[in-house]
Amino acid sequence: MSLAAVMPPQVGQKPDPGMRPVISFHGVSKTYPNGTEAIRDVDLAIYQGDFCFVVGASGSGKTTLVRLLIREEVASTGRIFVDGQETTRMTRRRLPRLRRKFGIVFQDYKLLPKLTVAQNVAFALQVTRPGQRHLKQKVEETLWIVGLEDKLDTFPDELSGGEQQRVAIARALVHRPRIFLADEPTGNLDPDTSWGIVQLLLQINHRGTTVLMATHNREIVDLCRRRVIAIDSGRVVRDEAEGGYLREGEATI
Repeated sequence: MSLAAVMPPQVGQKPDPGMRPVISFHGVSKTYPNGTEAIRDVDLAIYQGDFCFVVGASGSGKTTLVRLLIREEVASTGRIFVDGQETTRMTRRRLPRLRRKFGIVFQDYKLLPKLTVAQNVAFALQVTRPGQRHLKQKVEETLWIVGLEDKLDTFPDELSGGEQQRVAIARALVHRPRIFLADEPTGNLDPDTSWGIVQLLLQINHRGTTVLMATHNREIVDLCRRRVIAIDSGRVVRDEAEGGYLREGEATI
């Protein structure tokens, strides 16, 4: 498949007829019991194959947006759809199936220290899809994608930070999710290693997976020039195709 076949429509362009968002927020707000309004009147449409950076200051609402998406939080008002299904009214019994649509990585790698690289990745697949056939083959293929095919029997404490993050990505990728969420995945890494992780996420995106990456890394956002969704005080204040970390003339986020 050519790269052009999986590139997302640009913001402001009309999607192909019949194309629906893989993620959509309609007037979504989230207010916590203490009165804090974390998200306010958010409207978003993200299509299959999009690569989106979500940027904003600490406390702007980025993490709440992610938690609402995977139903770890419930919206106070508004409606959220994932892959055509409304999640805001979804029963707890249906949540595991919803969450299998996602692969998620965080700033901290959350690897199991007593399991090898291959076992960490296999464990994730065993939990999400018990009884999966060809488990060993799927694990090996996924570790090849992230460039760790020679580390199957290595333990996490024998790896560099960048390698540990690649294992975390493999673990999130092994069940072939439709949507990949990366919450500050380069926060603990040096610039060269960070760029390697972002290149890997771009490769995953080129395979057709929708990617949302929340980040404070201005250099990476400016280099990639992909879609940028900026959040300030719980509101989406900018949604720009091929954007930079800041809008021209902005001082900081």
